[in-house]
Amino acid sequence: MAAPSYTVVKGGSIITPRGFRAAGLHCGLKKVDRNDIGAIVCEVPASAAAVYTTNIFQAAPLQTTRESLNNGILRAVIVNSGNANACTGKQGEADAYEMRSLAAKSFGVDADDVAVASTGVIGENLKMDCVRDGIARLGDALTDSEDGGEQFSQAILTTDLVKKELCLSLQIGGRTVTIAGAAKGSGMIHPNMATMLAFVTTDAKIGSEALHRLLKRTTDDTFNMITVDGDTSTNDMLVAMASGLSGQEQELDENHPNWSVFAEAFGEVCRHLAKAIARDGEGATKLVEVVVSGAESAESARAIAKTVIGSSLVKTAVFGADANWGRIIAAVGRAGVPVNPHAVDIRLGDIVVLTASQPVSFDEDAALEYLKGDAVRISVELNMGTEQATAWGCDLTYDYVRINAAYRT
Repeated sequence: MAAPSYTVVKGGSIITPRGFRAAGLHCGLKKVDRNDIGAIVCEVPASAAAVYTTNIFQAAPLQTTRESLNNGILRAVIVNSGNANACTGKQGEADAYEMRSLAAKSFGVDADDVAVASTGVIGENLKMDCVRDGIARLGDALTDSEDGGEQFSQAILTTDLVKKELCLSLQIGGRTVTIAGAAKGSGMIHPNMATMLAFVTTDAKIGSEALHRLLKRTTDDTFNMITVDGDTSTNDMLVAMASGLSGQEQELDENHPNWSVFAEAFGEVCRHLAKAIARDGEGATKLVEVVVSGAESAESARAIAKTVIGSSLVKTAVFGADANWGRIIAAVGRAGVPVNPHAVDIRLGDIVVLTASQPVSFDEDAALEYLKGDAVRISVELNMGTEQATAWGCDLTYDYVRINAAYRT
């Protein structure tokens, strides 16, 4: 396998790409003293693109952000955690627009160039006194030091146990280009935008249309291939911003000689964030990867991988370190795509448990030890074609129930 064309920037953050500043602080939306409002600001108009949840009940900030992105340009993103501002009616819409206006004033940009994102409890109005105070203080707190990126990453978390971020650099046209990402998500995560928020910044010179096409394709193979609990949030949003300050001469698009190199690094940032969300699933003890190969089409492979990774029975078997391949084959069979019922092979790690849809003898003790690990791979070979897909998720534990039984109270 060829070495990747990018390198990891140690200590890098969402503001490592040229032209970005960030901040995060506690304004009182959360009862605990933990950052709950943050911002990313670009010093120049940035090419921008976004994808959103497919949930019919979409939170007020999504509509505000869609309007801001009509011209494909953003200067800033304002985000709060602790309150989703979803199912809040006209008041919620007014609050989202006020957040946009306040951020524009505090950061010295046009309101039409500000995206708004929220995450947290559904159905409660925002404490706007807290929000107003927080946004006013964010203006003075913005910094291009890595501390700003750290504070922002903390500000977007809800039930997350850890922050999710990655920064990569690569060479394009003799210039160093940087791509960074930060995300939150731990529960209410399911394919078709995933409550998940993700932000990607780069100093690459790329237009908003090319960025949007890349973002959509990448999302299909990364964020849309993870699940924690089968629930798609009202607030899921992925926003990408490109400052264009890397110094490249030629703008990136699909015809650029280095397009594939850039797309590979962009994809790795999104894949890393997606897997980090899956690994940090509420109550999770293991990252689970499902690899489906030998499919007739990429769509079929994706459908089966998503079905297996989303199966509560598969997830509980993994939690219990039970090599119950019957749950896996049952999930394959209900994915809604053609499968040859006489040709499926299944492996748990390197342990073969099914060949040509028939059970084979395997070492139960070895399977038990493998499933006790913190990363589990389930491989499904359909033996029908050449397409494949990978999905990521986690086990389903007692703690998931405990966390979500008291999420609001």
